[in-house]
Amino acid sequence: VQLVESGGGLVQPGGSLRLSCAASGFTFSVYHVRWFRQAPGKEREMVANITRLAESTDYADSVAGRFIISRDNAKNLAYLQMNSLKPEDTAVYYCNAYRLWGASYWGQGTQVTVSS
Repeated sequence: VQLVESGGGLVQPGGSLRLSCAASGFTFSVYHVRWFRQAPGKEREMVANITRLAESTDYADSVAGRFIISRDNAKNLAYLQMNSLKPEDTAVYYCNAYRLWGASYWGQGTQVTVSS
């Protein structure tokens, strides 16, 4: 079982990044997916959620209207498109695949730094 995030990096304020989460070793399409982030000295924050068939998405107020979560079950991939990035978006971003009755898998995280 593995989740691998990619696509992080350094971007200027106002810029965009697209994070990817590649799943393997389990049936990705039966799991919901969330993206979390954690900045230094702060608690982990859920930023976006997508249900297993992409019929519903939810966002934290801090990213609503700027971030878009999506998935491609045929490719076992989830994405987080991040637009209009702000310095306060700087954090390690984690992908989480979960089922409502407890099974949950995490990736290792990818660093996003928003700075001029």
